[in-house]
This record gives sequence, C-alpha cells and structure tokens, in this order.
Amino acid sequence: MATGREPKHRFEQIAFVSSGTPEANVARERLVARHGEIDPETADVVVALGGDGVMLQVQHRFMGKRKPVYGMNLGSVGFLMNEYREEDLETRLDQAEASIVHPLLMTTTDRAGAVVSARAINEVYIFRRTYQTAKMRILVDGTERLAELVADGLLVATPVGSTAYNLSAHGPILPLDSAMMALTPISAFRPRRWRGALLSDRALVTIDILEADKRPVAAVADHFELKNVVKVEVAMDHATDLILLHDPGLFNERNLEEQFGV
Repeated sequence: MATGREPKHRFEQIAFVSSGTPEANVARERLVARHGEIDPETADVVVALGGDGVMLQVQHRFMGKRKPVYGMNLGSVGFLMNEYREEDLETRLDQAEASIVHPLLMTTTDRAGAVVSARAINEVYIFRRTYQTAKMRILVDGTERLAELVADGLLVATPVGSTAYNLSAHGPILPLDSAMMALTPISAFRPRRWRGALLSDRALVTIDILEADKRPVAAVADHFELKNVVKVEVAMDHATDLILLHDPGLFNERNLEEQFGV
C-alpha cells in the first residue's frame, strides 16, 4: 500500500533559466508566475529558455550533477531545444524522453609545458592563429594515422555537436545515441582528399602541433580557449552524464531532416 503523498508529476521543482535576451526574460517571468521561483541548484529539472547556447551554458553549469535540462527555443536554430509553449509544461515534462550524452575531455600542453583540461559538449577544435596554415600530426589510441595534416584546423565532435560547427565544416551528422566521434578537418590543404574519420567514442585522439613556434594554434573546448598549445588529447568522458530532455522523437526527426537536407 502506498504511503505518503504521491507525486502528481514527474518533476515537482521546476527552475527556469533565461539566455538573457528580452524575449527569453519575458518568457521566464511568465513561467515563474505560473510555476513559482525555484533555485536551479535545488530544482528537480531546469527549463532553459533561449537557443542552443543557453542549453550548453546550463549543461556546463551543472556538469557532473546529472541535472535534467529541458530546453524551449527562443533563439534562432535551437537544434537542442523543444518548441516554446507555456501551456501544459508539466505534462510535456512528464512525457519527455531523456537522452544521456557525454562530454569530451580535452587535455592540452602548451609551449611552457603547462597542462590544462576542459570539457566540451559540442566539440573540441584546433585552429591557426596566424596567416599560416597549421600543421598537425594525428594519432588514434597511440598509433599514428596521419603524419602531417596541413589545414586551418581540426575538430573532434560529439553526436550532440555533429550538427553544429562540425556540419559547417562538412563533417558527418551522427545520431544522438551513436557511440562515435567525428574527426573533421577545417579547410584541409594536404592531404588534399582527406575528409576526416569516424571514430569509436572509446578512442583517444592525440594531436601534435608541428612547427608550433612558427605556426601557433589555439585549442577550444566549446567556449574555453587555450593559446599556443603544442599537444592536444581528446577522449569521451564516459564518467560524466548529461541529461537532455526532449519531446518524444524530436531529436531523431531533426537528425533525419538535417541528413536529407529538409
């Protein structure tokens, strides 16, 4: 026999976070008036209001805390966001599907020998800092796969990030539940016909920067940038879970639409 008060909904403590735009701020005020003001730190679920940027910000804020985040689109693209609608929010949250994704862990070494790590939900990318192209050596699980890549840069994308910068660089779109990473060159010059690789999300990617003094590069994990790096290691951080909530079938449909150019 059940005891105590049975919860009416899947999430009882709902917090709202705005991207800071006037539209998102107004939406937050209206939703708080309906559902109350809850501290995101103690809430059962966070509703992010804005575009994909605010979704990434909220996920970084609660990195490692397994805080479910449900986005509602008040931005431009909003690939990770659900349709904005004030009505029936609790019912939508009850019915939402949860996707567990993992961030990338980037570890860099700079010219002074300093080692710094950062996580990326979308992608880690390396790009040239001067007019000269970057030269990079690529290893996968300790085995050299490309002795020299001459390009503007290189990125490693998660399935979440495969429709972002990776897609713009002509990289492949990965289903959200695929156990893969995309390795994609940015404006590659040599090898002329190399278009990248699909890797297991258990792989360790090592990028050695060649001629680092003459051809300096920076490494970026989402929004965190490090300059003058000489070595970058990237691996999927399976110990860290991020919970994305979405309306049933939403991400699968968007993924197919992108692949077929709809």
